[in-house]
Amino acid sequence: MDKAKGKIKEAAGVLTGDEDRKAEGQAEQRKAAAEKETAKKAKADRAEEEARQAERERDKQRREDKGLLDDVTDTLSGGR
Repeated sequence: MDKAKGKIKEAAGVLTGDEDRKAEGQAEQRKAAAEKETAKKAKADRAEEEARQAERERDKQRREDKGLLDDVTDTLSGGR
């Protein structure tokens, strides 16, 4: 929305010869682009953290499963 608003202000500034309004419109467009990039990075960061958490959970489950298998193997072989 801010990008569109910025474009409108920029165009109005160009049409009326108002350099301040044109610059304000360009600034709003840059701000909108920066906010979009920040949101995109935050989303990527969340996805990376979720992937790390899922990997930790898988590793934990593998360790637990291995521990259960070790118990079964020991029981079958007469160990313990």
